[in-house]
Amino acid sequence: MENNRTEVATLGEFGLIQHLTKNFEIHNASTVLGVGDDAAVIDHFGKQTVVTTDLLLEGIHFDLMYTPLKHLGYKSVIVNISDIYAMNAHPTAVTVSVGISNKVSVEALDEFYEGVYAACEKYGVDLIGGDTSSSNKGFVISVTALGEVNTGMFVKRSTAEVGDLICVTGDLGAAFLGLTLMEREKRIYLENPAIQPDLEGQDYIVGRLLKPEARKDIIEFFEASEITPTAMMDISDGLSSEVLHICSQSGLGCRIHEDKLPINDKSRMAAFKFGLDPTVCALNGGEDYELIFTLKQADYDKITLNEQISVVGYMVEAEEGRKFISKGGNTFDITAQGWNAFGK
Repeated sequence: MENNRTEVATLGEFGLIQHLTKNFEIHNASTVLGVGDDAAVIDHFGKQTVVTTDLLLEGIHFDLMYTPLKHLGYKSVIVNISDIYAMNAHPTAVTVSVGISNKVSVEALDEFYEGVYAACEKYGVDLIGGDTSSSNKGFVISVTALGEVNTGMFVKRSTAEVGDLICVTGDLGAAFLGLTLMEREKRIYLENPAIQPDLEGQDYIVGRLLKPEARKDIIEFFEASEITPTAMMDISDGLSSEVLHICSQSGLGCRIHEDKLPINDKSRMAAFKFGLDPTVCALNGGEDYELIFTLKQADYDKITLNEQISVVGYMVEAEEGRKFISKGGNTFDITAQGWNAFGK
């Protein structure tokens, strides 16, 4: 691979952008003008536009020692469109900007954009722009996602009500366990590069870390079932952190039950192997990109047959506090111990 290395400087900025985006096709009628002009043009035909943006920094959000560039490109899109789905909206377009050091070749960027394209293709999203720049601080990625939603149908964090059920999608804690495993293997490798990584049987948790998916299926299920959550957000910083956001912004308390938390058997086994409590991983892990939402009790029957949705608790009056009830029946205050981009 290294023999065929192309320096970014040989293409120049516009040549590089043209190279990286030349094969991209438009998926949405709302994209009037995509990549290649001073600005993109979108028309959402009377729908409301949802916008979100995320910054991913090498050494803080990802480690290139164990993150393949294609996976990184894929995940960069996923973490943004997950925020669009969390508003009960459908993502339609993304812009992707990268800052790169001179150690990154054109071939490496091609790999990264392969992942970007794979995510766009899978979720029917258009790449409509971006920027490239040199960086003195490693690989910098900034993605902005746009989506559309029927007028007034977006769902906020601040609109949960007393008695609402608290639901989560999928399972929790796996991505954190994948990170724990990869960091452990990295430490072993740095101490002795001759030792091969031991990832036997851990493909589930590694996949959840390196190639997460966004919950398009859940938003489509809501539409088909005529469900509108009362509040919703995605789980990027851990369940405990997110449920506290919904509580504080809705001015309410909550009850979360340990025996209701959805934890994959492979995650449970990995947690025990690392000497960790699976419940703590599920509560505080982060990076799962599942959805947490509140639902009127009257809608409970509509979700009972969906195996991807678990009811983990319910909303209460603010003065009743924000409590976690263990399997043994003990009650604890919920504290946000999730991932913190600015350190502790």
